[in-house]
Amino acid sequence: MPRAAHIYRLGVKELWSLARDPAMLALIAYTFTGAIYISATAMPETLHHAPIAIVDEDLSPLSARLTRAFFLPRFNEPAMIQVSDVDAGMDHGTYTFALDIPPDFQRDVLAGRTPALQLSVDATRMSQAFTGSGYIRMMVSTEIDDFVRRHRSLDPAPVELALRTRFNPNLEHSWFGALMEVLNNVTMLSIVLTGAALIREREHGTIEHLLVMPVTPAEIMLAKVWSMGLVVLAAAAFALVVVVQGVLHVPIEGSLLLFLTGAVLHVFATTSLGIFMATVARSMPQFGMLAVLILLPLQLLSGNATPRESMPGFLQTLMEASPTTHFVLVGQAILFRGAGLSVVWPSFLALAAIGTVLFAISLNRFRKTINQMS
Repeated sequence: MPRAAHIYRLGVKELWSLARDPAMLALIAYTFTGAIYISATAMPETLHHAPIAIVDEDLSPLSARLTRAFFLPRFNEPAMIQVSDVDAGMDHGTYTFALDIPPDFQRDVLAGRTPALQLSVDATRMSQAFTGSGYIRMMVSTEIDDFVRRHRSLDPAPVELALRTRFNPNLEHSWFGALMEVLNNVTMLSIVLTGAALIREREHGTIEHLLVMPVTPAEIMLAKVWSMGLVVLAAAAFALVVVVQGVLHVPIEGSLLLFLTGAVLHVFATTSLGIFMATVARSMPQFGMLAVLILLPLQLLSGNATPRESMPGFLQTLMEASPTTHFVLVGQAILFRGAGLSVVWPSFLALAAIGTVLFAISLNRFRKTINQMS
């Protein structure tokens, strides 16, 4: 049976080894600070402070209303320019959008005619151009419809849609990006740290020292699991409190302690997977390539980037065996929706079962690897 004293001392040894590895420490620091901040704030598909210019040739109340419709944070304050300045501003990249309101625009609208507005878009900024042009079309149509209703009596719509946005009322992408990046980084670092710790021992020859000591493979594995898992959990807690809540001002609805409990179960599974991968790879470059092949499907198919319901049925069934699927469910339920244990316990149970299976498989593989070396 594994002895707690051996597991504790071996784990402390792993922590000291990590403390003497500046590259790994830098990776941990960046992953749970800069990477989260960048993921939350530098998403190209998000329309944020888009520069727009308006050519107002009508100078009417309707054109003024259209100008006031553009405001932060989606758009910068519109720059009022002349028609002759549009091409130069677009060529120099000063404006992403330029809206030209023609003369007599309000008069034509009230007369029931269909005047045309010209919207010039800098398509080299493809993501913002696609998203922003849709926003502008919707905003202009809404403002014109509201303006016309003040002058004409229109029949009310037979059905009125009352839209209520829950959990993220302003649809801030930074809320989603920050929390999902934390989940991704917990998975990545728990695999990388444990795998790198085992390969580092094998490359430095210290694994042979462990073979002559009165320790078992289970004790060695458990030591790596708790020590590297503790580092990842501490870094994740710091990121959630300091970076996500403090710097990015993203609210966390649920219990942080409950989320970390689910993260413990997830880290138990992913650290076991990292050890298994380290027994397959013969060097750090091989481990890095193997990690890319495994991490990308685990994260992309977990429901983190796209809803699982949009995936083929066989993929949904297959990913039920992945710890990342249940960890994403736990993270979204607790951090976004404030769910309690009564909601997330099935995912907790699944993570515990998957972790137990992965640990048993990894331990068997680790024993065989040690026997080959001895």
